Amino acid sequence: MLQVGDEWMYFAVVFLLTLSGTRSATGASVLTASLYVFLVMFRFPPVPLEQASRVLRPNGLSSDVPVVAHRAAGHDAPENTLAAIREASRNGATGVELDLSFTADGVAVLLHDDTVDRTTNGSGPISGLRLAHVKSLDAAARHRLRGERFGVQIVPTLQEALQECIKHSLTIFLNVKCYPDKAAAALAEMYRRHPVLYNSSIVCSFEPKVIYKMRQADPHVVTGLTHRPWSLSRHGDGTPTHAVVVAQFWSELLDVLLDWAHHHLLWDLCGVSAVLVHKDFISLDYVQYWAGRGVEVVGWPVNTAVEKHYYQDLLKISYVTDSLLEDCDPQVLRGHTGGQTGVALGSH
Repeated sequence: MLQVGDEWMYFAVVFLLTLSGTRSATGASVLTASLYVFLVMFRFPPVPLEQASRVLRPNGLSSDVPVVAHRAAGHDAPENTLAAIREASRNGATGVELDLSFTADGVAVLLHDDTVDRTTNGSGPISGLRLAHVKSLDAAARHRLRGERFGVQIVPTLQEALQECIKHSLTIFLNVKCYPDKAAAALAEMYRRHPVLYNSSIVCSFEPKVIYKMRQADPHVVTGLTHRPWSLSRHGDGTPTHAVVVAQFWSELLDVLLDWAHHHLLWDLCGVSAVLVHKDFISLDYVQYWAGRGVEVVGWPVNTAVEKHYYQDLLKISYVTDSLLEDCDPQVLRGHTGGQTGVALGSH
């Protein structure tokens, strides 16, 4: 059942706003009751806490802080490759975050961007390239350690990547950005093939629809919502997304509504076990807020030594990092690589 005790004030706000707009107590009551019934009927309960803990706290000790390699090992190895997965395991990662995409012939592969341009020696949208062509590309072509430590790397299929992660006993954070129906179907098939994934992986997305479709396809899968406040109205560096004042105002208003929905509605509707939140918005109070709702917080991207100590020693929560070995402050990286990092830091 929906925990009305936690949310009564939000239903009260809906009632009062509707009442002030319609001047009808009956209409306001019906709308509020309908919203409650909708949530009760269509929400998904979270997976059992024991299962979620096996995924999110794989060492079994609450004092241990799991560390997840962003895009498998974004800075330490060519991202979203089998070599990156092996490197993450070698460097002591608890888990890896993998980005799911689809080729023109519908095969699930690992790729962060919509196109293959940034990471490979190819060009064009991944959705317009068939698997055979994608497999001919070098996924390490533009990485800073190409030729020094890593040779040619093939873009792996989801199946190949999952098998490699299982082999190294890594927790898998599956990041899905689009194609909710296609992704849910592909992932549900992977869970049927590899039941171990139920206790070693989590499906995450910025898109609530993706998570809801995943819970529909298989309600036993651990899931998480990814969120960066002000993502509609601000770029990653904080600058406005719109030059026109009116457009900027509306995008900021939508950000406020989206943030409210994430914290008071969407997480409960989807029955998530975790929220993956941008590091700049996480505090001890924030972690406690979600702990009171039985939800784990995972921070991203936690890259500097100071940030890592903060998460390990004070917050004691999982975090996603671009490097397990180095201080990944962008200025430090520019000094190391002459301005070419080979990975877009801070972009989930």
